[in-house]
Amino acid sequence: MHQIRNFSIIAHIDHGKSTLADRFLEVTHTIEARKMKEQVLDSMELERERGITIKMQPVRMEYKGYILNLIDTPGHIDFSYEVSRALTAVEGAILLVDATQGVQAQTLTTLRMAREQGLIIIPALSKIDSPLANIADVQGQVARLLDIEESEILLCSGRSGAGVEALLAAVIERVPPPREGSAEAAAPALRAAKPSPTVASASAEPRALIFDFQYSDHQGVIVFLRLFEGVLAKGDALEFAIGERRFTALEVGTFSPAPKPAAKLVAGEIGYIVTGIKEPGLARVGDTVRAARSKTHILAGYAEPKPVVWASLYPESQDDFTALRQALTRLRLSDSSLSFEEESSGVLGRGFRCGLLGMLHLEIVTERLRRESNLSLVVTTPSIQYEVETRDGKRRTVYSPSLFPDHGDVAKVWEPFVAAEIILPAEYVGAIATLLFEHEGVTEVTDNFSEGRMKLTVVMPLRELMRNFFDKIKSASSGYASVSYQMREMRLAHVVRLDILVADEPVPAFTRVVAEHRAYEEAEAAVEKLYGILPRQMFTTKIQGQALGRILSSKTLSALSKDVTQHMYGGDITRKMKLREKQKKGKKKMLGRGKVNIPEDVFLKMVKSD
Repeated sequence: MHQIRNFSIIAHIDHGKSTLADRFLEVTHTIEARKMKEQVLDSMELERERGITIKMQPVRMEYKGYILNLIDTPGHIDFSYEVSRALTAVEGAILLVDATQGVQAQTLTTLRMAREQGLIIIPALSKIDSPLANIADVQGQVARLLDIEESEILLCSGRSGAGVEALLAAVIERVPPPREGSAEAAAPALRAAKPSPTVASASAEPRALIFDFQYSDHQGVIVFLRLFEGVLAKGDALEFAIGERRFTALEVGTFSPAPKPAAKLVAGEIGYIVTGIKEPGLARVGDTVRAARSKTHILAGYAEPKPVVWASLYPESQDDFTALRQALTRLRLSDSSLSFEEESSGVLGRGFRCGLLGMLHLEIVTERLRRESNLSLVVTTPSIQYEVETRDGKRRTVYSPSLFPDHGDVAKVWEPFVAAEIILPAEYVGAIATLLFEHEGVTEVTDNFSEGRMKLTVVMPLRELMRNFFDKIKSASSGYASVSYQMREMRLAHVVRLDILVADEPVPAFTRVVAEHRAYEEAEAAVEKLYGILPRQMFTTKIQGQALGRILSSKTLSALSKDVTQHMYGGDITRKMKLREKQKKGKKKMLGRGKVNIPEDVFLKMVKSD
């Protein structure tokens, strides 16, 4: 146990976490040189394509007689739940700051999470070999942030490998080994649990905390865990304390970074157990794995993730409904922050209402469903949670815009607000102030963050944050501003439901809740956008935006024209006139009975921001 070090790398997105992890693997010879590649811990195709980390990834390294268990974490705020779980399984964290960009908003959020867990923080600057690096200024930012001397901040480059060995030496020196004693003493995050009489030794009963899991068709559920007490070995009779399901450990092992079977796991180690269970819903993040029929206390787990946005997913063909259910169930085994429930729509059929942690999370989930399960999906416009009081005095929670009451039935509406932290160069404050006004943001605090940089604390509706705010603020600041946010309380809102009608039929996938003062503008923009991407039909099609009890915008899509007389030649003109009149009657009949078939790509284009 004294030779074990458990740590994470935490940072803002694109600050070099994965590249630094690659150098760690090279220096410790965990992976052979011929098998090395960039972003080796980013195993998903999507991660490698986008250059971001989506899933945390544990790996075990051996260096100078020490066992180093690293958990590489995502940097985007939508995946902060992944970061929080990783930090519970370790004793220390490398806080990585890009020497070319300085401290960013998500740096503050991840640092706050690490401090709440009571972790040892090792500050480091990355990309020091870049010609754009401003080492002295960024060192000063980090020193003031952590209230330390600049000499305590390590310098490194994931690309060239400079300073990487010194960083590993600092992990060994500064991060404490897993503590002996009770599991509650071993992990700061578990102090709220009941006291345990057991001690961490070979004779103690095993207790481990599940921080992640995945599913294999052949091996069933494979749980990733941190062992706080005792020993786990192949063949042990174990159980999920909360799930109340017993199983036999078919295999135990560690990550190098591929799963590597081991004879046993001892207290303080991070590894996996193959359970053989193929029933969904039994394993859960935050559960305790312990000996079967054990009476030891359950370890304090994790707070349940709270969805921030909701979107409905429908299969393009209702024949794929069961396949979509199975795909979502399997996806949830590797993404515990995803929640879903069945719903139905008169137009789109049966589908699922999904709760997600943000817009990027929604994009990743839908892309994974399409790639991994080969599904064609219809995705509704994302929305947030509202509390609505109707005129008859009843109050209910509304997650779906299509279920939002009509304008005349609404008495009061409450919506969630957020406190956003924005770090930006001082010269862009004017442009950002204009953007905040457009998005109903109110600046509560303005601080001088560092030389030439400001930190704004802004309160705004979550609805406005999801209205392409992140992209707009990057554009307004030439890419220099960064944003992180935390949920606040519910406040009164002035919003209405906007319906988009196609051929006089409302399309639930296009329904959204918008600010009352922007209803006309939103209706006009939505109708104009749909008019530009909807294929023409065999009959004239009206596209309308309806809110506040009336039609606010309307455009007519002309019908496909066809020269029905092209095969005729010669003869009297009345022959052609008869055919044209017959076609007019057919189109008139179709106008009353016809249904518009909206292709999947139209739904996707309507959801995506311009």
